[in-house]
Amino acid sequence: MPIRLASAVSFAFVVLFGLGRPALTAETVAAHATGSASAIPRASQALGVTHVDGKYCLTREPFLLEGADAVAALGVQVIKLYLTLNLDGTSLQKYPFHTDWPPCRTLEELADAPPFREVFRRPFRVFVLTVYRPGVSAGYWLNGISAEQEREEHEALYRLAAHLMRAYRGSGKTFVFQNWEGDWAVRGHFDRNKPASPEALQAMSRWLAARQRGVEQARRENPDSDVRIYHAVEVNLLRPTLESGMPCVLTHVVPDVHPDLVSYSAWDTQTDPELFRRSLDFIAERTPDSPPFGDKNVYVGEFGLPENEYSQEEVIRLIRNVVSVSVEWGCPWVVYWQIYCNEARRSPVRAPEDVRGFWLIRPDGSRAWAWEALRQVLQPTESP
Repeated sequence: MPIRLASAVSFAFVVLFGLGRPALTAETVAAHATGSASAIPRASQALGVTHVDGKYCLTREPFLLEGADAVAALGVQVIKLYLTLNLDGTSLQKYPFHTDWPPCRTLEELADAPPFREVFRRPFRVFVLTVYRPGVSAGYWLNGISAEQEREEHEALYRLAAHLMRAYRGSGKTFVFQNWEGDWAVRGHFDRNKPASPEALQAMSRWLAARQRGVEQARRENPDSDVRIYHAVEVNLLRPTLESGMPCVLTHVVPDVHPDLVSYSAWDTQTDPELFRRSLDFIAERTPDSPPFGDKNVYVGEFGLPENEYSQEEVIRLIRNVVSVSVEWGCPWVVYWQIYCNEARRSPVRAPEDVRGFWLIRPDGSRAWAWEALRQVLQPTESP
């Protein structure tokens, strides 16, 4: 069907009157929260939500816009999306429902496709974008990267950044380009106890440095644009390094790349507030400072829990702990995973039990426990 603006009215109807379990009440959040259930200072500027690869939809609107409007309904100013044309899975595949995507040969063509053009006009202040260029796999550099491939990487991110700085001049928006979970990517497998090879770490450094140079070139050539573009390196395994000194992306890639920011996908420490805080300190100590963030150029790129596998109390406690530690520490953003669950237990997805539960909105349209928990960190509980 043709692309059109998503309907806030139709989305609100589905969420408010969905047929699933009732929404978690503010009183329940307060009962399970560690300490007060009041709003967390600065959370309204820092909190964001991811929308990617959800396994169900709730309206007949283009899926990218449906999910973005669902995120906006929560009241956050930050959204994380995937803007990709890599061989492993494009944005066209990650946002498939009710969308007539045009052919897209380059990242700037994808950014200018109607679904992304419309979503970038939404009133979000910050767009965190996982970005991969066309024609190669996301990890094509793992066994080495040539000078020509570095040039192509540089050019792809430069052209995307320059396009956004021109197209959205006057909006004051921020776009952050990042990779996905670098410590898994540099291993090429999911065994946290087997470190990445020195050769892979070196190749990743060259790949990410090329991306950083592309973004820097676009900034130099567009000094009068009020659109801010940054490049981030995402790390995700810190516990093995903290415990045994295992080489990782933070210790062996980030210092060579000098990225604007480091994104921490915090699954390995998120349930332990002290270890999580220590991890943020550890990242900052090993990340070169960058303007305008100084030594606080670290954000939380992913955190969350699958609600079908954890209790209400665990979900609520995690959200309050991660958000409060992050904003108190000084993270510019902290991004929850995610609006619609991307991990199916069975297909097609028709009911909440068909997915693991990484969600704010369930497949039946009802609000998940995390929705009310996040609302409570954004605004205070009203007195009776």
